[in-house]
Amino acid sequence: MSTLESIDAKGTGSFKDLYVLLKPRVMWLAVFTAAVGIIIAPIQNNLFLSLIVLICISIGAGAAGVLNMWWDRELDNVMERTSRRPLPNDKISSDDAFVFGLSLSIFSVMFLGLVSNWLAAFLLALTIFFYLVIYSMFLKKATPQNIVIGGAAGAMPPLIGWVATTGTVSIEPLLMFLFIFLWTPPHFWSLAIITKDDYAKASIPMFPVLYGVEKTRRSILHYTIILIISSQVISFSEIGGPVFFLLSNVLNALLLLSAVNLVRFNENNGYERERRFFKFTILYLFLYFGFLVISRAFETLEYGVSLAWPVIP
Repeated sequence: MSTLESIDAKGTGSFKDLYVLLKPRVMWLAVFTAAVGIIIAPIQNNLFLSLIVLICISIGAGAAGVLNMWWDRELDNVMERTSRRPLPNDKISSDDAFVFGLSLSIFSVMFLGLVSNWLAAFLLALTIFFYLVIYSMFLKKATPQNIVIGGAAGAMPPLIGWVATTGTVSIEPLLMFLFIFLWTPPHFWSLAIITKDDYAKASIPMFPVLYGVEKTRRSILHYTIILIISSQVISFSEIGGPVFFLLSNVLNALLLLSAVNLVRFNENNGYERERRFFKFTILYLFLYFGFLVISRAFETLEYGVSLAWPVIP
């Protein structure tokens, strides 16, 4: 019986439940950063092929989310934040979820290899494997550094988009990878502070569970500073420039101020500062990558003046 037939037979699942399995919020972040990698790459495919590449990456990101939920179904049942997902509620069976996720994984990797190149397909397959096996199956319950190391999976989409367009790996997409890799801990630790009781109940050794809220806040500030420093490297790379430098550092100043406030004000009134910081990090990532596209657009305009960094002879 197919997944859709099984859902209909139960009478509880729906297409919405399948969509939820894809982890749409995470998927759309991956889609957007992958799109930026495609847009700012020095070699451009036609629009139709670029859209097909982006769809493949989207499906692969969604497949990783499905397989993650399949593996974490028992943990999700324990945690209040995730207890309403389709698998803990038996709206979709674990077998159906596994088949759904595996099918999407195989399709996305193979189709990306056929329409683009096999290096990009390999990177997509590696991302899905890393998220499911390295992070979900091993790191998540093994170390408080789980999200630090596991953040590599979420950092891959712009690299995959770039490689799918150019066929090669260069320093620029690696800088984008590094940026998201460093962005992930402060982003996710702010959420982990808010939901630390959930993680403790599920015996997941998240950083605030083992080391407390105050040390986690300081770690968020430290990673924020490192993140901002890495953003300066991007500003002076081929994909940066003066326009990007100015725009991105407005964002950096706001992010740093928000991180400082986490450490400076220690009241625990519902962790409102953490909530605001968590939401802002999402906006920060979208705007940061959006500014890369804006900077690229300015460089392609002909105003009779150079909008790139001056070359020192």
